[in-house]
Amino acid sequence: ARRVLALALAVRAAALSTPAAPIKAPLARAATFWRYASPVVARYLGDQASVALKERVLGQCLSDEECEVIWNDSHETGAAAARRVVDDLGGFYVKTGQIIASRQDLFPRQYSDALAGLTDFVDSLDAATVREVVAAEVLRPGERWEDVFADWDDAPLGAASVAQVHRAVLTKKYGGREVAVKVQRPGVEETLLGDVKQLKRLSKPLRGMTPVDYYIVFQELEGQLADEFDFVNEAAAMERVSRTLTRCPGGAPLVVPKPVPALSSRKVLVMDFLRGEPLSRVAAKFDLEKDPVARAAGLALLEGLTEAFGRCIFETGFFHADPHPGNLLVLDDGRIGLIDFGQVKQISGKARATLGKVMCALATRRRSKDEPWGVDEDLRELSRLGDELGVKLADGAPDPEGPAAVSMWLFDDAREPLPGGYEQSELSPRAPAQSLQSFPQDLVLVARSSVLIKGLAAKLDVKWSLASKWATTAVDVLDLDAPGVPRTNRARRLAAGAKKRCQRVLAPFVRRRLARQREA
Repeated sequence: ARRVLALALAVRAAALSTPAAPIKAPLARAATFWRYASPVVARYLGDQASVALKERVLGQCLSDEECEVIWNDSHETGAAAARRVVDDLGGFYVKTGQIIASRQDLFPRQYSDALAGLTDFVDSLDAATVREVVAAEVLRPGERWEDVFADWDDAPLGAASVAQVHRAVLTKKYGGREVAVKVQRPGVEETLLGDVKQLKRLSKPLRGMTPVDYYIVFQELEGQLADEFDFVNEAAAMERVSRTLTRCPGGAPLVVPKPVPALSSRKVLVMDFLRGEPLSRVAAKFDLEKDPVARAAGLALLEGLTEAFGRCIFETGFFHADPHPGNLLVLDDGRIGLIDFGQVKQISGKARATLGKVMCALATRRRSKDEPWGVDEDLRELSRLGDELGVKLADGAPDPEGPAAVSMWLFDDAREPLPGGYEQSELSPRAPAQSLQSFPQDLVLVARSSVLIKGLAAKLDVKWSLASKWATTAVDVLDLDAPGVPRTNRARRLAAGAKKRCQRVLAPFVRRRLARQREA
């Protein structure tokens, strides 16, 4: 029942992206959701009761294959309903769909397939409304449209629930550069904040009944969402993250567009135009496992994301908190662009230091043949650090195995064995998430970033430990005393620079592949 409730809440909880239809009134939205979700929940509960009856009452022990047949039919039904909810309601219902689609290692294939492609393009505002908003926010008294924009594309590059983006060229008076202009949808703030309040009302009575404390998750998202409606804050966030990334060894691993402060306001943001394609579209065109060029580009992206988020999280504690594939661009020069800084997060210095110690403890833990996940002494240190962070497990969870398993599950390689009989699959009743009672608000969005990166590693089918990668960064920028964790030296900096040059070598191959796909 706990997993069924979690799945129902997951479909209910999505985020800021692509409404396929006009946003309905709150009561109508809730009614539509439960019209789709109730039969699915009832079916899962029925299947679970049927399996329990056969195993506990009738004494019939079902094999994994027999259980899979039972659940697959329900997954097909549930996945179709989840997609209808997202397509019908949009608004705050898409983000979970994006996460599910990116984590094929954690969710049933049927859900990942049904929810693929949610991050790009949907219904847009009409051109007259867009120009009216831009003129009111950007033009100074006495200025005409032509005084600011030498060229303007009425067809948007992308449309999301909060805003849509247009390509334009500024006049020489404002620098003459090619820009992207982000325009907020009129009246969207009240509607989407209302959605989150409903989700908090739904999740608060269920605290302790689901494997994840969704009330804390929605509380965190509510604060993030409120900030997303102020584009002045977003412009400042872009500049701050960009400065942090330029300090990475070998240069910035990701490209962040620069804002144009003189033309930006609370509802309009003007910034550099990055020429490329969203990762979500590129990934759909290539087979990351079989195409060698696509695989090499995917590995370069994985390395870049890991370095960029590690640097931001541990050096300043300020990072992009919505890194789904639609916010990552494969640029024409082979680099990766990071856009949409509406959701950012600042974590405390204390949390950064403790999280850095978690990375070091994971990266340096000792293992044995009988304890491949780590010796008891090291598990106890991970448990202590988890307690220091504020991670709380349900009564009866094994200690130190439970807290240690949570850290490994979030930040270590997805193929590593977990202690205490825990399993890596989030759908398993032995997943660490099933034992979580509460998770610190400061780290909810750190965990979300790790989900994206681990999901990409799973698609590439590579061994990838964020802890091992981030431990060195944490030691460097926090000056931690962690024997066994190497510091970045000149050789490593040179290697990082060489890796980025390799990315640029791959660029023409990727461009040719994309061109052939477009022609086809």
